[in-house]
Amino acid sequence: MQYIIRHKMCIFRILLVCFYLLVVLGVILVANAHAQKKLGFASANSSFRIAIFADLHYGENAWTDWGPLQDQKSSKVMATVLDKESPGVEQMTDCYFQGTSRVDMLKMDAQQSLSHSSFGPKSLWPSVSNYYLEIASYKYSKSPAALLYFLDSGGGSYPEVISKNQAKWFQQTAAQKNPNSRIPEIVFWHIPSQAYKEIAPRVGTPIKDPCVGSINLERVDSQTAEWGIMDILTNRTSVKAVFVGHNHGLDWCCPCKNLWLCFARHTGYGGYGSWPRGARILELVEGNSELKSWIRMEDGTTHSHMTITSA
Repeated sequence: MQYIIRHKMCIFRILLVCFYLLVVLGVILVANAHAQKKLGFASANSSFRIAIFADLHYGENAWTDWGPLQDQKSSKVMATVLDKESPGVEQMTDCYFQGTSRVDMLKMDAQQSLSHSSFGPKSLWPSVSNYYLEIASYKYSKSPAALLYFLDSGGGSYPEVISKNQAKWFQQTAAQKNPNSRIPEIVFWHIPSQAYKEIAPRVGTPIKDPCVGSINLERVDSQTAEWGIMDILTNRTSVKAVFVGHNHGLDWCCPCKNLWLCFARHTGYGGYGSWPRGARILELVEGNSELKSWIRMEDGTTHSHMTITSA
């Protein structure tokens, strides 16, 4: 889930939710805010940083010695990344998530004072966590510097899909918030769309330009159907990239028409795969439409540095 353990207590920092039961693409935003519950740039030359913790798999086999040990290892990965990327933290009193329902998990997360997680429109349920966040500009008070969109791609007992209704909600919301497509937009969900299969490097081959990454060791396990979201995104020039998790053995970014399709890096020690753990980092700079990205590993090293302008 979206929490880390350090010195025997839970600590928490602005968390956003893309639920996949206990397999979550948790996004931690690292930035100075002008005021409580407001995200934005702190100065004219400041940066806004995002750490994506993918596939944490907390709560697996909690009745054995193995399960809690994996959770401790997952927490250590996040603590290392957060130390290197220098965020602030806040205590979170309840860190028990095993067996918690999708709705209750989001409700508990949203109650934290620095959380920006949100329930989406009930018309989209059982897809619960569909929402957007504005990143305030320091220079221009009337316009956001960036827009972040979060879509629930299902999983578990829910269909693994971005539905037509979700695609329509995104299209209508983006048209309202960014009618001229002047503001950079970044999109997050958990399970890769079918478009990822179409642009994926051949499994087991080195990742070559124009793609960027370090592991390419399994086939894309995509959503069950394509219901229009990718057509909307690829026809919208303001969308920089989509970030997903789900496939533990993939961490590449590849161009797809005008945007980039990217995997995070497997963070949790639960689930399958023995690849080294890490997290994908994103960075925006005030007044610059470029999006920078790299992967921070558990051992503190970084790799796969890239700058996303347009594909």
